[in-house]
Amino acid sequence: MIDRLTLHNFKAFRDAALPLGPLTLLTGLNSSGKSSVLQALALLRQSYEAGGLAASEYQPEARWGGLRLGVANQGFLLNGELVGLGTGEDVLHEDFAEDEARIGLAVDEGPHRYGWTVEYDPEQNLLPLLDVDLPFTSEGRDRPAGPEAVAPSFLTAPFQYLHADRISPAEFYPRDHYAAIGRGFLGVRGEHTVNFLRHRHDARDEVPEGLLRHPGAESDLLLDQVAAWMGDLCPGVDIQAHAIEGADAVRLSYGFQGTLGPTRRRRPTNVGFGLTYVLPIVVACLTARLGSLVLLENPEAHLHPQGQTRMAALAAAAAAQGAQVVMETHSDHVINGVRLAVKQGQLAPGQLALHYFRGDGTGVDVVSPQIDTDGMLDQWPAGFFDELENTLDQLIG
Repeated sequence: MIDRLTLHNFKAFRDAALPLGPLTLLTGLNSSGKSSVLQALALLRQSYEAGGLAASEYQPEARWGGLRLGVANQGFLLNGELVGLGTGEDVLHEDFAEDEARIGLAVDEGPHRYGWTVEYDPEQNLLPLLDVDLPFTSEGRDRPAGPEAVAPSFLTAPFQYLHADRISPAEFYPRDHYAAIGRGFLGVRGEHTVNFLRHRHDARDEVPEGLLRHPGAESDLLLDQVAAWMGDLCPGVDIQAHAIEGADAVRLSYGFQGTLGPTRRRRPTNVGFGLTYVLPIVVACLTARLGSLVLLENPEAHLHPQGQTRMAALAAAAAAQGAQVVMETHSDHVINGVRLAVKQGQLAPGQLALHYFRGDGTGVDVVSPQIDTDGMLDQWPAGFFDELENTLDQLIG
């Protein structure tokens, strides 16, 4: 699990070190750096999966504490499946010293620290690696760590990253066996969620016992658990996912429990954005396991306040059962839902990291309120979900 993320000359960050917890909430004004934190983690994963951080290519230097690269095609892959960041000019922090045109990312996991520094090239989308700092395999300093120690666990652990721009209601969804079944990946827009659910239902997969298991579900099977959590957002809903014979597509449908019994099944296009938009978030949390990393952008989108609070409870449950969830949110209902999870003892205060970003276009100021066992915050900085009070002051003033 990642304990700290360090960013140097990366987008809005000149230098920043952000503690992360099993559940991390990133809040703040638009364009203040929240998404950049998720993108940094996804960039490392994307580069690793593309072979850009391949351990076997590292060549030891005479110095201890790091390795220097001497091979081509190693570095940060800026454009790929997870993120599309443009070129070096788009990711280098504007206020860098002329002799420090380098971009660095580092993660701390337990006692170990892993860092990567790349060379700046304004026109390239593969920024070449200059230095890689690795932990030692022994207590001595006579040699750096072996290749097996290069990759921190988050680069190989089960992983989901869901963008704010997720799938919209549609008749059919892709039936990609490799993505949904081979990799267990929902897609950055959640486009493989329906096929993933279909396969997991056929395999009779269950949600393990614990906070993630919904007590009101018809069974412990994943599809029934998804329906139960979705029912907290829209009462009475159930879900079915079917493969379309002879086509590389799957169909999703919703049913509802009416006063006279079940209604006829409905297409996603006839039930609005909310259910389909939130479906990948629910599935990502319910299928997260010990060591999983789940990155979520604005999970509250298209949800009413009660649903946003329940979404926070779901994310807290996933973190409590061993996953790491990093979530960008603009919702005070999500914040309050997480505070409630702490107060109810579902999540310990030390398992939550909360960061409020204030940016001026060239830099970022980060304030990190601490939470106690009663769900109370030790500070409430200006602009931190205080708009309701500000508006009420004007209305009654």
